Amino acid sequence: QVQLVESGGGLVQPGGSLRLSCTTSGFTFSMYTMFWYRQAPGKERELVATITTAGGWTNYADSMKGRFTISRDNAKNTLYLQMNSLTTEDTTVYYCRAIVLLKRYWGQATQVTVSS
Repeated sequence: QVQLVESGGGLVQPGGSLRLSCTTSGFTFSMYTMFWYRQAPGKERELVATITTAGGWTNYADSMKGRFTISRDNAKNTLYLQMNSLTTEDTTVYYCRAIVLLKRYWGQATQVTVSS
């Protein structure tokens, strides 16, 4: 079955960096566009970044442009999100997402806390 497992979250000071990973299994990772989302308490889940199958096209929410970089390693079936210049407003849980054969799959999320 499709599995998405996020890791790499944690506590970081404002201005710091983190790299999130999403390790996948159960589907042909290289064939699917992948997504990172985040969801703050009491808010709707928002799209952070998108990457196409070979990584040739990426897209970001406006507030993440220039700070976050989505990438993938198809040989390792892994999705990444490099987050730089983090602010307290980036504090929330982050999810990776796949749509495989029209079904939506989410990981269990990883918590990112930006605090001094």
